[in-house]
Amino acid sequence: MRKLKIFEKFVFVINSLLAFALLLSYVLPYVEPRKFAFLSVLSLAVPFLIIVNILFVVYWLLKVKKQLVLSLLILVLGYNYVFSLYKFTASKNVDDSENISVMNYNVRLFNLFDWIDNPNLKEDMSTFLVNNNPDILCMQEYRPDEKINLKAYPYKYIKLSGKKIKNGQAIYTKFPIINSGSIEFPDTSNNAIFADIVKNQDTIRVYNLHLESSRIDPNAEEFSKENSQHLFKRVGSTFEKQQSQAEQFLAHRNKCTFKTIISGDFNNTAYSYIYNEIKGDMKDTFKQAGNGFGRTFDFKFFPVRIDFVLVDDAFEINAFKTFDVMYSDHYPVMAKVKLKD
Repeated sequence: MRKLKIFEKFVFVINSLLAFALLLSYVLPYVEPRKFAFLSVLSLAVPFLIIVNILFVVYWLLKVKKQLVLSLLILVLGYNYVFSLYKFTASKNVDDSENISVMNYNVRLFNLFDWIDNPNLKEDMSTFLVNNNPDILCMQEYRPDEKINLKAYPYKYIKLSGKKIKNGQAIYTKFPIINSGSIEFPDTSNNAIFADIVKNQDTIRVYNLHLESSRIDPNAEEFSKENSQHLFKRVGSTFEKQQSQAEQFLAHRNKCTFKTIISGDFNNTAYSYIYNEIKGDMKDTFKQAGNGFGRTFDFKFFPVRIDFVLVDDAFEINAFKTFDVMYSDHYPVMAKVKLKD
């Protein structure tokens, strides 16, 4: 092999920095934002770091250079990380009469302020919900709207807040609700709600969780203008707040003796401390039955998955799907699960 040219040396320096950043990100699920807020922000960039390191491997492979070993080794070390970003296997889809379909959807106020230029958006969303007909529908940033057809659901629990525009979280279900409530997070409109539903002889607790938003809108002009130091500080502060919210949620969840489903918008990725703490020993339905990138948020730079359906070991996971429909800045996801015999 011939020696590296000046440009190739420059590329390898960049490669080395980004490979180190990816390696560093492997410890993020175990690093508390409260202690290392600045470092925790790196979790948002993990999808980008994985993709760019794959591209470096391809680049050096085409150049027939041994420098490919660096990124390749880092990617191999983080095997589970890489395949959390993209599932190569086909989606699992097992039809079973006992399946319970659970859809999670941040509906963004049903496009109240016309963020999406579609005059028929509410009608299209209603048609989408009717056609997919989930047994349990968990919505974040929900507000009552007569144009959204939810007549299929005889049972619901809704918790709204706000003065001018009341909005919040909602759980709609085809199964009777015997108990419900809200976990109020301090100094925010975000919260978690729960409903105990009854299917046959089983009581299932369904949580709908909406954690603090980092308020990153890559399509907004302000995002490109914001000082990077200020951005990191702001997002780091958000992650600290998310940690407190996650701890409050888990204190409630750990007292629950029922079979449990956690659905929600975590406003953080599967590479974060927040996700790792909430997931615990539960199963991520995308990892078990999904495929592709599984992106759930309209982030134009790289695929981001921040909306989840988690279930405990009492459930088998028979299907998972991410729907590529643009009725919100989030994409709806639906899992089909079955209670084990």
